[in-house]
Amino acid sequence: MGAPFLIALAAMALLSSLAIASDPSPLQDFCVAINDSKAAVFVNGKICKDPKVVTANDFFFQGFNIPGNTNNPVGSNVTRVLVNNLPGLNTFGISLARIDFAPYGVNTPHTHPRATEVIFAVEGTLAASFVTSNPPNNMKNRLFTKVLNPGDVFVFPQGLVHFIQNLGKTKALAFSGFSSQNPGVNTIANVVFGTEPPISLGVLTKAFQVDKKVIDALEAQFS
Repeated sequence: MGAPFLIALAAMALLSSLAIASDPSPLQDFCVAINDSKAAVFVNGKICKDPKVVTANDFFFQGFNIPGNTNNPVGSNVTRVLVNNLPGLNTFGISLARIDFAPYGVNTPHTHPRATEVIFAVEGTLAASFVTSNPPNNMKNRLFTKVLNPGDVFVFPQGLVHFIQNLGKTKALAFSGFSSQNPGVNTIANVVFGTEPPISLGVLTKAFQVDKKVIDALEAQFS
């Protein structure tokens, strides 16, 4: 193996390392710039604890085995393990969630703006679905759906609308992993009909092509 080949290989490795350099993905909705050296708001992570006082408890979360309360209108409950309740996750780019379902319960349509999600079915029969972003030329958005039984795995691409439904008359359980310590969640119904202040009635009636009374009724559910 000659010297020119080794030099070329080294150059390719250097260029590759430079090519993948980029800003990290945001871990919060926004970070307004401020020209103040005393500002104590950090983006993309939390202030680090002094390593000398770190303990095993900083990397420990207890209670993931406890079912969530599904006695609510949608019949589901999400128990999240994020950096806020497991500080040791900071900078690792991962987090978890437990999703409990009542019979026929739904983890309603939502997005995670900062993470891809992978779901693992543990109990019951679930329908996992996601919808593609708007295609060109006025084509329809595509819906992908897969029925999951215990042991099955399904992935939701980052930022796409997705939802999970319990198809059975008994309770169901799934666990999710995320590619972010703080994936964020935008529940579609709440984002559209439960904002403060409310989105303009004129915007919503045109967007959904319905009468004002329909919008009023929907907003009343999320006020």
